[in-house]
Amino acid sequence: MNGILNIYKPKGITSFDVVRKVRHICGKEKVGHAGTLDPLATGVLPVCIGKATKIIDYVMNESKVYKATVKLGINTDTYDKEGNVILTKDASKITLLDLQKTINEFIGTISQIPPMYSALKVNGKRLYDLARKGIEVEREPRIINIYSIEVISFNTPYAEILVHCSKGTYIRSLCYDIGESLGCGASMWELERVKNGIFNIADAVHLEELNVDNISDYLITMEKALIKYDSVHLNEYFKPLFINGVSIQDYRLINSIPNSSQIFRVYSENDVLLGLGKKNNNTFKIEKLLL
Repeated sequence: MNGILNIYKPKGITSFDVVRKVRHICGKEKVGHAGTLDPLATGVLPVCIGKATKIIDYVMNESKVYKATVKLGINTDTYDKEGNVILTKDASKITLLDLQKTINEFIGTISQIPPMYSALKVNGKRLYDLARKGIEVEREPRIINIYSIEVISFNTPYAEILVHCSKGTYIRSLCYDIGESLGCGASMWELERVKNGIFNIADAVHLEELNVDNISDYLITMEKALIKYDSVHLNEYFKPLFINGVSIQDYRLINSIPNSSQIFRVYSENDVLLGLGKKNNNTFKIEKLLL
């Protein structure tokens, strides 16, 4: 059993709780999720089983789409509704035009400071462990990309937004920053991940519907998860070189592969997925073995 499950994570449990349940159902030890969702959040959670755990980083690297409810006029220490309220302000005068204008300022490549209540480590310690002790430390800003933000609805003090963003984006921080820019404060009230790369909410299986008898029916192949990458086929001469990590410089192969720094799905002559490879400086070398 090797592949990826597109799980709809319910509210109130951790992403690791989902992994534990899937591990119990499938009987496999090698199970991992591709992108943490907080207990408050719901939605798409890709869960990799068996050999597919080797591509977790590639699935996590894909862009994400989130639907979030923002509550204006309130700040909490966790940047969401589960935290302690540390500020309240009147947000009744904020108009849809104000909100839209402010939101547009966040579209593009921006710098974002992660929240204290996050799993990131500073000097070997999880930020949320420090935060629970009342310790706040300086966090390095991260460069992220916000591809689009759409206002779905606005009924003061609540705004529902749809965010298309890069890996590493904290929606809680985005909501906080929007509130700071508006001058009234804001916190994330609800969050649902509706898309993660090729994985869509419309195709997700609800965790409670998954069982021993049907789990195989929901498995998505590694090939489908990696479909964005072009494919390269190796003959029997190049195959063992590739598998053994040799930097192949033979012009017969190099000239057949487009000049780019992108990653390729690499197959044998009989269409067996060998791994991921990359062409660089007139060499072709394995990036990740998937056998």
